[in-house]
Amino acid sequence: MQIIKYPARETWDAILARPVFDNTSLFETVQNVIDEVRKNGDKAIRSFTKKFDQVEIEALEVSKDEINDAEKQISNQLKQAIEMARRNIWKFHLEQQQDLKEIQTSPGVFCWQKAIAIQKVGLYVPGGTAPLFSTVLMLGVPAQIAECKEIILCTPPNKEGKIHPAVLYAAKVAGIHRIFKVGGTQAIAAMAYGTETVPKVYKIFGPGNQYVTAAKQLVSLRDVAIDMPAGPSEVEVIADNTSNPAFVAADLLSQAEHGVDSQSILITVSEDIIEKVLDQIELQIEKLPRKEIARKALENSKIILLKSLEEAVEMTNEYAPEHLIISTHYYMGVAANIVNAGSVFLGNYTPESAGDYASGTNHTLPTNGYAKAYNGVNLDSFVRKVTFQQITKEGLANLSNAIILMAENEELQAHSNAVKIRLDEEEEEFDPRERVQRR
Repeated sequence: MQIIKYPARETWDAILARPVFDNTSLFETVQNVIDEVRKNGDKAIRSFTKKFDQVEIEALEVSKDEINDAEKQISNQLKQAIEMARRNIWKFHLEQQQDLKEIQTSPGVFCWQKAIAIQKVGLYVPGGTAPLFSTVLMLGVPAQIAECKEIILCTPPNKEGKIHPAVLYAAKVAGIHRIFKVGGTQAIAAMAYGTETVPKVYKIFGPGNQYVTAAKQLVSLRDVAIDMPAGPSEVEVIADNTSNPAFVAADLLSQAEHGVDSQSILITVSEDIIEKVLDQIELQIEKLPRKEIARKALENSKIILLKSLEEAVEMTNEYAPEHLIISTHYYMGVAANIVNAGSVFLGNYTPESAGDYASGTNHTLPTNGYAKAYNGVNLDSFVRKVTFQQITKEGLANLSNAIILMAENEELQAHSNAVKIRLDEEEEEFDPRERVQRR
């Protein structure tokens, strides 16, 4: 890890630069795959699966027998862990349900808002180097709470043409309706446009490599919504002399093992802790099965020494990390001033991995500084907020002068006429007390 001490403010942007791959160079390749899937459907999917995943797939959809067989392969201990995670994710996201109750903005003018589920959603779960069954829960559970009518999952098959049993089991308990053995760009294209087997959806969720990210960006330009821009995983830790160096090192490594393009940042106000953290990293990394990946990621990672926690907060808000761990004496005070972060973890006993798996918050979060403008996946991600209004004739009369004046000054006469014609019409109006109950 690079150590930077007391950097001048004008150097912060360069110091905080991420090791981001410019996926615009992939757009032509990715667009060709998308076009082929859009044109030739299942045939193209099978061809690309053979090319990219080195396996021939006949039946793209996972059968009920395969799901039942997968459940038998999962230990009771893992089932219990998955159930604990599912239950906590459900509890946290269920509390996010809310509608805006009917209000009367002025006499006779009634307005309200209702959350309505997105009917068809597609979830993408990468295969790659790890079976991310936790992501199935993070995406499937809120979709289930939102009551989306069709929830499908695409994930790449292994060399035997199978899906990891934990992924299939998690999909079952998360309420996924259909599962497909399709990965990469071809999966995004299939969900965006539909094929003979894979249905078209209205919104696509989930992380992926640079090809998946580029594909999501391209299909979102015109044809389908996506959850958020995505990129390599990242963590930042703010530490002082009360931090536990072993804990800090463990948190930095937990992100470094995700991939070689991941980034771990330590911002500290204590020079004494730096060597202790580095020593702990060396002790712990040797025990990791993915230590080579972690070491490569640490080449992109930094330890930054600053003069004060106030400076640490300023730099953090500029960096806008995906995950932020505040491991300081007065962590609540520090947290109160954080405005740009995907998810925040407070105190020495709140590791980022808790949010990744079982505390209940969602781990699908904005990366690459997008936390300045985007939030992570939550229940609202799976619904649309539709507004309703009902106006009595008296209410329209109260608004009419303002509407007519504004419309005519915008030179939109038809807008003005839509009000005038109603006020000129002589017809009996229903008693507003007889309005249909909304809920």
